[in-house]
Amino acid sequence: MKKRKIELAVISDVHLGTYGCHADELIAYLNSIQPKKLILNGDIIDIWQFSKRYFPPSHLKVLRKIIGMASKGTEVYYITGNHDEMLRKFSDTSMGNFKIMNKLVLNLDGKKAWIFHGDVFDVSIQNAKWLAKLGGYGYDLLIVINSFVNWCLVKMGREKYSLSKRIKNSVKSAVKYINNFEKTAAELAIENEYDYVICGHIHQPKKEVYESKNGSCIYLNSGDWVENLTALEYSFKRWKIYHYNHDRLSPFFVDEDLKEMDMNELIASITDKDVEIEDMTEDLFNEEDEKVNPKSLDDQGLSQD
Repeated sequence: MKKRKIELAVISDVHLGTYGCHADELIAYLNSIQPKKLILNGDIIDIWQFSKRYFPPSHLKVLRKIIGMASKGTEVYYITGNHDEMLRKFSDTSMGNFKIMNKLVLNLDGKKAWIFHGDVFDVSIQNAKWLAKLGGYGYDLLIVINSFVNWCLVKMGREKYSLSKRIKNSVKSAVKYINNFEKTAAELAIENEYDYVICGHIHQPKKEVYESKNGSCIYLNSGDWVENLTALEYSFKRWKIYHYNHDRLSPFFVDEDLKEMDMNELIASITDKDVEIEDMTEDLFNEEDEKVNPKSLDDQGLSQD
């Protein structure tokens, strides 16, 4: 299968080692891309709920795939989250193209991107970790129940249904928490003069421009591989949210915005130069005219009467 070449891919909240993880789908996605950089933005392995009794071959295959990508030249950055916080003691460890860190700042075409998991904003994790862990077990149980419900719905010819999304969207405190999370991240990014702030943690894929009196930034969230099956992709100076359930079934561009880009924008995104396509076309025709100019043919005695 031909792989899409992209500058940067960001995935988070895979939760390997839990029943809700969609490892097979993630492997299919990773097999479809060839990124220069791969950002693993936290909660890739769920150490909180890790059990020797449950770690299927497909989950292990994800780890092997990531290591294989690093060995073939992809720069892999593992940013720690709350569910894999035990890895934080290995922060700043580097093994070839594989690096472990707590946060990352990248320069993307002259703009600064601030990348971290986002659990630092979660009060329950900072002040009552036992409660957060209990919530993690409850969430995993809800996903298992949801899987059975969806199996029944598919058998009846009906669409799948997300219980956790329904609960999040209907409980005002959950909606308020998500909004506060996004606003806090964006305001801190603006204050520190970052152009992009990229998080995970809340399992809500999003791309939105935030503005304040101090400036603006783009807030991005990579979502998860438990419910949404999403990733962030950066190429041609633009960000896109990749949705596995949609994009794998349709002809997919590196960036959907490419469909709407005119030739001038496309050239500028690649070369960093503002080149007018009309000028390029005129120069091209002038070169062609010089090649087939009748006068030049006459001079060589090759013109026909």
